Amino acid sequence: MTETERQGKRGGGDKAADKTTSEKATEATAEKGTAGRAMAADVEGKTALEILGQLDLFRGLAPAHLKRMIAIGAEERHARGAKIFEEGETGDKFYLILDGAVRISRFVAGLGEEALAVLRPGAYFGEMSLIDDEARSAAALAHETCRLFVIKRRDLEDLLFVDRDLAYDFLWKLVRTLSRRLRATNDKMTFLASTNKF
Repeated sequence: MTETERQGKRGGGDKAADKTTSEKATEATAEKGTAGRAMAADVEGKTALEILGQLDLFRGLAPAHLKRMIAIGAEERHARGAKIFEEGETGDKFYLILDGAVRISRFVAGLGEEALAVLRPGAYFGEMSLIDDEARSAAALAHETCRLFVIKRRDLEDLLFVDRDLAYDFLWKLVRTLSRRLRATNDKMTFLASTNKF
């Protein structure tokens, strides 16, 4: 290898080290990004009601039930770089991305921010806070200026208390969604164990 080639390799390493958290997050979620762009195209120009009806948590709910869900929600706007919530905070809101992008991260002592995913329009997060009051397992930051549709747990609890039919349908969908995620996680763990990638 020539000296020029060695310098080129060192230069490439320096450039990789200089990448920002945002760039690392984008690369770390390259496959998710492709799906995110497809979802963004699918939700463009649609209302919160239409987008909500596409999500696994709400798909199949009666139109009247979806409208009641929309009625208890509100929109939030966050400038790029703003913190939506902190890791360790008690969660009490569900978020649906209408525009922009949100970065889900954890902060590691001595290392700083570790980006886990960048979510695009049509994606949602914070859904576990609808059923428990545990601390957030990660932080959410505005990766780009974003517009979010938000449902508070207390408002959802009040709605489900007075509308038992909606409560039955929604809670069963929530159980099925969590069950699918658990199965997917088990499959991944089995694959990693079988390929000695732990």
